Amino acid sequence: MALGEFDLIATCFSRPTPRAVLGGGDDCALLAPRAGHHWAVSTDTLVEGRHFLSTVAPAALGHKALAVNLSDLAACGAEPVACTLALTLPHIDLPWVQALADGLYTLADAHGIELVGGDTTGGPLALTLTVMGEVPAGQALRRDGARPGDALWVSHPADGGIGDARLALEVFRGTLSLPGEDFARVRRAMEWPQPRVVLGRGLRGLATAAIDLSDGLAGDLGHVLTRSGVGATIEAAALPRSPVLAAQTEAWQRCALLHGGDDYELLFCTADDAATHAQVQRLADTLGLGCRRIGRIDAEPGLRLQEADGRCAPLTARAWDHFSGAAT
Repeated sequence: MALGEFDLIATCFSRPTPRAVLGGGDDCALLAPRAGHHWAVSTDTLVEGRHFLSTVAPAALGHKALAVNLSDLAACGAEPVACTLALTLPHIDLPWVQALADGLYTLADAHGIELVGGDTTGGPLALTLTVMGEVPAGQALRRDGARPGDALWVSHPADGGIGDARLALEVFRGTLSLPGEDFARVRRAMEWPQPRVVLGRGLRGLATAAIDLSDGLAGDLGHVLTRSGVGATIEAAALPRSPVLAAQTEAWQRCALLHGGDDYELLFCTADDAATHAQVQRLADTLGLGCRRIGRIDAEPGLRLQEADGRCAPLTARAWDHFSGAAT
C-alpha cells in the first residue's frame, strides 16, 4: 500500500515533545513561554534549485533547513524551544524522507528544539521551517543597537573563515575548479552549516547589535547600518578566510568574503575596549570558535572598505537576492 500524508508524518515526524503543552497531531500546538521571557520567532523557506541542489544528500538538507532557522535564533540571543515544518514533496520516497528527518532531528537534539507540528503536501520540493525560542525580556540581540565607535566582529570556525560556501556554489556552477579535498571542505561549509546558538546566548549583554550572515557580509551589515542609523568601515586584511579561500585570486576572495552568503556565522558589534575584546575572546575560546574584529561602526553613513595601506573606498552593501539568484 502506498503511503499517504498522515502515514508519512507518523513514520518520519512523530516524536515526543515534552517541552510543549500540546505537540503535533492537533490543529495547533500549544506552547507556554517561561515567565519573564519573550518569544523569538523566525521562518525560512528552502526551495530546490534556488537554495539547494537536487543532488544534495537528504540528511544534509534536513540539517541545513533547520540550521538556517536556528541561525536566526542565534542572532537574537534566543534559546531554541520548538519548530514546525511545512514539507512539499513531488512524490513520497520513504527512505529519502526518513534520511531528511534524521538529519533534521540530529541537529534538533543537539540544540534541544522540538518539532511540534507542520504540514505536508504535494508539489515542487521545498521546506519551510518556523522556529520559536525564548529570550529574557529586554535581553534580545537586535539590529538597531549599533553605535558609533563600536567594534565590528564576525564569528568563524576556529580553523577557517567565511566565504567557503560561496566557493562551493561556484564549483557547482562550473565557474571555479578546486582539488577534491578542498572542494569537500567548502561543500561541507555549504551543506552542513553550524548555527552559533550558544555564542548568541553568550553575547547577551555584551553585543550592542547582531545579525546572522545568510546573504553576504556586506549586504547583511547593511541591514544593521540602516536599522541603527550609522555607517561602518570594514578592514579588508582582518576578514577571516580558510586556507582554501586564501589560495584563490584576490577577486574571488573579495567576492566570497563580502558578498558570498550561506555562511550562517554571527556578525555583531560591541564596545571597542580591551576589557570587552577579552570577554569576546574568552567566550570564543570556550566554544572552540574564532571571533575576529573586522572593523568599526562610524557616525558617518555608508559602508567603506579599508585596505591594508589605510586607503578607504565606498563599498556597496550588496546582498543575495532570492529572485535573481545573485548579489544585488
